[in-house]
Amino acid sequence: MNPPKPVYEPPRIEPLAAGRMNCSAFGTRAGFCDTIAGVPVEELIATHGSPLFVFSERTLRQTYRRAHAAFARRYPKMNFAWSYKTNYLKSICSVFHGEGALAEVVSDFEYEKARALGIPGENIIFNGPHKPREILRRALHEGARIQVDNLDELMAIEEIVGEEGIVAPKISLRVYCDAGIRPVWSKFGFNLEDGEAFRAARRLRHGGLVSLTGLHTHLGTFILDASAYRIAATKLMQFSRRLREELGFEIDTLNLGGGFASRNVLHGQQQPAEEIVPSFDEYAEAISKGILENLAPEAEPPQLYLETGRALVDEAGYLLASVVATKRNRRFADVTVSAPKAKSPPQAAMSQPGGPAVIVDAGVHLLYTSNWYRQKILPARLHSGSPEPTTIYGCLCMNIDVMQEATPLPGLSVGDALVIHPAGAYNITQSMQFITYRPRVVMVMEDGTVEVIRERENLAHIESLERLPEKLAKVNGDSGDASARSAIGFPTSPLAHPALRVLSQFTR
Repeated sequence: MNPPKPVYEPPRIEPLAAGRMNCSAFGTRAGFCDTIAGVPVEELIATHGSPLFVFSERTLRQTYRRAHAAFARRYPKMNFAWSYKTNYLKSICSVFHGEGALAEVVSDFEYEKARALGIPGENIIFNGPHKPREILRRALHEGARIQVDNLDELMAIEEIVGEEGIVAPKISLRVYCDAGIRPVWSKFGFNLEDGEAFRAARRLRHGGLVSLTGLHTHLGTFILDASAYRIAATKLMQFSRRLREELGFEIDTLNLGGGFASRNVLHGQQQPAEEIVPSFDEYAEAISKGILENLAPEAEPPQLYLETGRALVDEAGYLLASVVATKRNRRFADVTVSAPKAKSPPQAAMSQPGGPAVIVDAGVHLLYTSNWYRQKILPARLHSGSPEPTTIYGCLCMNIDVMQEATPLPGLSVGDALVIHPAGAYNITQSMQFITYRPRVVMVMEDGTVEVIRERENLAHIESLERLPEKLAKVNGDSGDASARSAIGFPTSPLAHPALRVLSQFTR
């Protein structure tokens, strides 16, 4: 038997540039990912279609337990509150609630989701700059932990409490402070440094209708400097002491928000995530020290709440996509030609061969976080040949639908599957129905079975909230009457227009 014919690999020559890796930077073999939580990728696509979101229950639970243990070893009075906006699918939320997490919500929609899942009001932390009055009233009656964001919200709470006789509900103030992170998230809460937060607390004391028992701050997102949390915790503890000494408020809960980074890579980031993303232990050490070092000798340590979302779910989620077309890019010189003499466009003469490109059946409407992060993208099987910097275009009819550029991939063919990871944070909640349907979502359970946790959209689902006025339905439908068609300029007969009568002579 003759040996298999070697696969032809076209030569490529690329200029070296300052600061750029050499032409062997991608190595001689691309990695691949053929299974997720023990289930073959090709089997997942064959059963559930492509594109497809996949989550691993085991990874969700292991990540949560690792994070909880890191804090519990240093500060036992703590608990996580699962951030619904990060991923609000019922199955994802239920895994974290089963591990002991409270619910952290930022809207009436998310509050109602948490209550529908059976989470009692006292186990819901209610954040956000806009809490509609009706849901605010419900949250007060149900004992939710409301983090007051602004003075108007504070006054609305006092009005509701006064009108309905709710007895001294406990609330927290959301504040923002300078912990060395830029930009400072000044959109949310009261400023700590300029005295705004203290004036709000004094306003509460004079009102006498609610009890201030907690402080909350959230530094931002994807915080890579764990020491910032130590600064923030220190400032909250110092403010807590002032509130006790000057206003008589006993602050028994501190909430340091979220913002912990996942093992993802930001655009422009040169080092791998493993080298620069702090561990849960580093975050826990910083926060614990900030609290305990500023605790008065006779004081009880406050209850600590954390609302981390991305770091708990991102690595448990994958997006599978399939190649639907292959291309070869061209590069064009960036020049301006005022009066070309040649008949052909001058740009054609200035184009140069570019790298390979593929079009996949997913798009940036599903992978919203690709705007900030450079996810790892791997083929679902081993390919021969050296990887090349490949552009991955999405399926949308939009020029901006570029999922990633210069991704090291081997030569791919139509039908090849790609695995995009991490993709568990924000992509479900921020994905949109644009041009195409949103795909099915499945979870690989701890026992190895695969469960559907959200179905693929279809036309009936998309149009379920639409209403078509009867007068438009008559015009658009085949059964529309002649008078309605004539009223808006349509011919009453298929051959009423002279041009159509002429055309009909050639089509009989």
